[in-house]
Amino acid sequence: MTRLLASVQDEHEADIALQAGAEIIDFKNPHEGALGALNPYIVASALQRLKGRVFTSATAGDWPLETAAIVQAVMRTGAIGVDYVKVGLLPGTQLENCIKALAPAATQYRLVAVFFADRGVPFEALRHLRIAGFAGAMIDTFDKRSGGLRQHMSDRTLQTFIRTARDFELYSGLAGSLREDDIDELIQLTPHFLGFRGALCEDLDRGAALSAKRVQQVRAELDRVRTQAPDPCDLSPK
Repeated sequence: MTRLLASVQDEHEADIALQAGAEIIDFKNPHEGALGALNPYIVASALQRLKGRVFTSATAGDWPLETAAIVQAVMRTGAIGVDYVKVGLLPGTQLENCIKALAPAATQYRLVAVFFADRGVPFEALRHLRIAGFAGAMIDTFDKRSGGLRQHMSDRTLQTFIRTARDFELYSGLAGSLREDDIDELIQLTPHFLGFRGALCEDLDRGAALSAKRVQQVRAELDRVRTQAPDPCDLSPK
């Protein structure tokens, strides 16, 4: 079943997301880039309130392909206690080495690699993620002003990404300024989750407060569509 991931920026929004039907609560600072990291104390406090009632993830922050910095950030984020740690990875000559360097962290925490449709998605990296022990991979957008996911990649290319991830036994997700009307098409590609922020906020502004009404509306649309969609494999943590 394709699940609804809601990105939140504090404990209050986490409560709203849970009550309104989010199935994965993702901790992210929308004011600090595509994968801005929240203060660990905020995330830890929210986890205490959630009490394991929902899957959780957190971003490790926006980093260049600097291996030591990324590994340290991932370890800090994983230690907070979320189910999944999201780490942004950009194409480049150091990408394979960076993935290899994260292999020890992947034995302790469930890592999800985040690639960016507007920066290039290296499909060949999925094999390296599998070897390193990553749990999953997803595609997002880096520059939120440059348009949504489907303005940068075709549905056919996204489907190839999801199928390739499945071949390597990786969970897959799609995000990137997604709108409610993207759900109908994207859920047919059978990602394990669709990630939203702006579509769940007041005035559809990712920097504004989360809206319970908007979360409920997106969840209702997801429920409507996924009853008729193919079912991906289970998202239970390994």
